[in-house]
Amino acid sequence: MNLKEKYKSEVAPALKEKFGYKSIMQAPKLEKIVINMGVSDIKENSKAIEMAIRDLELIAGQKPVITKAKKSIAAFKVREGMDLGCKVTLRSEKMYDFATKLFNIALPRVRDFKGLNPNSFDGRGNYSMGVKEQLIFPEIEYDKIDKVRGMDVIFVTTAKTNEEAKALLEMLGLPFATK
Repeated sequence: MNLKEKYKSEVAPALKEKFGYKSIMQAPKLEKIVINMGVSDIKENSKAIEMAIRDLELIAGQKPVITKAKKSIAAFKVREGMDLGCKVTLRSEKMYDFATKLFNIALPRVRDFKGLNPNSFDGRGNYSMGVKEQLIFPEIEYDKIDKVRGMDVIFVTTAKTNEEAKALLEMLGLPFATK
């Protein structure tokens, strides 16, 4: 059973029951997943952005867009319009496929993994987490990477509160750390 079917058959009815919604359509759902990868060594290595794009494309199954600096910051030697990294926004089937891969394959491969921080919600029902290295994904071959890079993964939900979003993500299979 894939994640979308699990949501429809198990998670949505359970959320309706838990929070006392009148309709199943009020139950929060996963809207999109945004994966963001910053490339700090772009000043020294012009090919770094191409390697980051290749890695992110393999992981997400979709071509990322290049993110550019909105304004110049002299302390970081950044000029306006300079390439800073890449990001990809996943929706519908690709989103559920990525979430399944992250929950069941990638996160268990993290060294000394004890669960994700349950306090990384933004107050509006969105959850963000960091991944220290792209090597936890099975598509990335160790010999073909130029540098170990981290990435941010943001789960955007339709939940109104952090409590609802946490319940949704927990039921979908996101492993939170217990205190």
